[in-house]
Amino acid sequence: MRRRLLIGGGLLGLLLVTAVGIMAARGLRETASAPENPRAHPRVRQPHTNHAGLLQGPFADGPSVTRACLQCHPKSAEEIMATSHWSWLGQEVHVPGHALSERIGKANLINNFCIGVQPNLSECASCHAGYGWMDRRFDFTKRENVDCLVCHESTGMYHKDGEHGGTVAKGVDLTATAKSVGLPTRRNCGFCHFAGGGGDAVKHGDLDGTMYHPTERIDAHMGKLNFDCQECHRTSHHNIPGRSMSVSVDDRNRVACTDCHAAAPHQDDRLNNHVRTVACQSCHIPRMAVEAATKMAWDWSTAGHDPPPGADPHFYSKKRGSFTFARNVAPEYYWYNGTADRYLLGDKIDPKKPTRINYPRGSAADPTARIWPFKVHRGKQPYDVVHRTFLVPKTVGEGGFWEEFNWDKALRLGAEASGIEL
Repeated sequence: MRRRLLIGGGLLGLLLVTAVGIMAARGLRETASAPENPRAHPRVRQPHTNHAGLLQGPFADGPSVTRACLQCHPKSAEEIMATSHWSWLGQEVHVPGHALSERIGKANLINNFCIGVQPNLSECASCHAGYGWMDRRFDFTKRENVDCLVCHESTGMYHKDGEHGGTVAKGVDLTATAKSVGLPTRRNCGFCHFAGGGGDAVKHGDLDGTMYHPTERIDAHMGKLNFDCQECHRTSHHNIPGRSMSVSVDDRNRVACTDCHAAAPHQDDRLNNHVRTVACQSCHIPRMAVEAATKMAWDWSTAGHDPPPGADPHFYSKKRGSFTFARNVAPEYYWYNGTADRYLLGDKIDPKKPTRINYPRGSAADPTARIWPFKVHRGKQPYDVVHRTFLVPKTVGEGGFWEEFNWDKALRLGAEASGIEL
């Protein structure tokens, strides 16, 4: 007998991500040796190396460009392979409420945006720093599978294929693209991070397309001071520090305001006393999505129906369901000590009440916690009514929901790809 698989049924999933976009995870820790003058602390920008005469081409595909890069940068591929940008997994960590430590990350977690990548790698991997990650057969040890261009090209014309695991899109001039390589720019980082969750301004409260050329009103560091992303996310051996609470539960490898600013930065002692319990962002970023509206809710239960004539695709899509957007929003505030609870695939849910996909840990009694601002994203998504576990639908490709609009088939294929028992 075939079991019924439900969408929604009153279930409200929560995904908590910091409301501060590129400022996420800063200001939490105190650095005893933090300089008093933050303007003296930004990194010294390295001079650009012109590669136009070094990479002659022609290049047949992305891996052939990588092979050429490795002739002069022989360790770069191995460095990338040691990072979460390559594996989409962090270091082994103990997830609260679970017996064993394990590696978690985008590769094996779910959210309440596009839900999960496991059955949908052919499209999701268009934001992977590699070529051809279609399924479990992808060779993570093959150096030429590393995509150097996605982080280093500067033409602005480079694109990845959305159907074949992040191979180079047709029509890209690989020779011109390779000749343009240099230090990463906002466009390189934003190619994936500004469109997290399936589109511009979807996932984060402030990390969106306005950050390419922001005004001071949008971001003081990148607008007024013309910082690049690496100014704060200071990279060493291709390891980029910074954490998103949506894919991690620990406080390792953080970026903090106190990397440049003093732990007691104010001339007023009353304000400095607040820093002990209030994150910098809570006062300095009082509103999120000040220019571009961000997605606040995603209801998958309405997907599969033809939209009415004239329907705005920003609020309803047959493929994805119903959305709620908001602009200039006040965040929600929670105690946060840098660690989080996390739903893992296979965990039981109670369909009668909201399930917290991830949630900040901390309290007023916790000396390591501070009051932080958060964007809270709410949604409805599919679950198994017998096992009472969330499911990951296959959306793209043969049998995917976006091809056939058959929830039962899409969920069974998704369960198989993500290792969920039905």
